[in-house]
Amino acid sequence: MEDPRYKIANKEALIGVTLVVVNFVLWYGFAYGLGSGPVEEYDYIFGFPAWFFYSCIAVTVLIFLLVILAVKFLFKEVQLDEEEEE
Repeated sequence: MEDPRYKIANKEALIGVTLVVVNFVLWYGFAYGLGSGPVEEYDYIFGFPAWFFYSCIAVTVLIFLLVILAVKFLFKEVQLDEEEEE
């Protein structure tokens, strides 16, 4: 009989990997999408180039919020102690 904790752990690992992939895709998209033009044409937000602001600051804040929401609503408390068989 398979331990039900493995099913929960696999689901939570998949959520974690999904968050990492989303983080990378957004970071890469903003950094290389907005940052590939000539420097003279850059837009600036709070003194940062737009590509840097969106890829390094905005995406980081977004991922922090997504991780907090995932932990709060998608992850479950699991007992790690082995159950004694009677």
